[in-house]
Amino acid sequence: MDTQKLLSYIRQCVKKYNMIQEGDHIAVGLSGGKDSYTLLLGLAKMQSFYPEKYRLSAIYVNLGIEKQEKEIKDMEQFCNTINVPFYCINTDIYTIIFKERKEANPCALCAKMRKGALNQKALELGCNKIAYAHHKDDFIETSMLSLLFEGHYYCFPPVTKLDKTGLTLIRPMFYIDEREVQGYAYKMNFPIIKNPCPADGNTKRELVKQYIKNSEQLFPDIRKNLMSALTNYYDTFNL
Repeated sequence: MDTQKLLSYIRQCVKKYNMIQEGDHIAVGLSGGKDSYTLLLGLAKMQSFYPEKYRLSAIYVNLGIEKQEKEIKDMEQFCNTINVPFYCINTDIYTIIFKERKEANPCALCAKMRKGALNQKALELGCNKIAYAHHKDDFIETSMLSLLFEGHYYCFPPVTKLDKTGLTLIRPMFYIDEREVQGYAYKMNFPIIKNPCPADGNTKRELVKQYIKNSEQLFPDIRKNLMSALTNYYDTFNL
């Protein structure tokens, strides 16, 4: 994937689900990973030609696992090169979850606390929208997680309105395969931060990712068909 293709994917998704309106101030959740760098760069470049004008801010939620001065500086410098303001939120999320509460299944609580910190900062900055870097595989895996572990079919929609805060969540990378993101991030040499979370790679999501990968040997079209089911699901319920 090159930048032109990235912009094409993002623009198609934004237009299909009416994600961006004139005057929007969008907070991009920047994790330091390949996905969020790709999304941030794509939205920044799209500003120059998209008919509705919008502003961007990049927000990093520091969980407090270890000192990350260099990594945070690298993120800030990257944002400076594309003229996007960068903000770092320092938190004690790691200490609370792993040392004080000693959560056996920390992912749900961690995600809730990270989202809370991100939403609060976005509101402080005057943002009305938050962009998450979920790609096509994230959507597919989430729908399978719901089916296999909860017994019903569900996935977060491309656009979600939060009634309590008034914020709207958008996910503009719905049409992009993870493999394309990986190749693009390598080509662009993003200053990627290795995920320092102790639970990384040891989650139900990782099990589902491997399940789908293994299933491709028997069902070569499984990803395409799961994506088709997902888009039909959104269209049926006007999500």
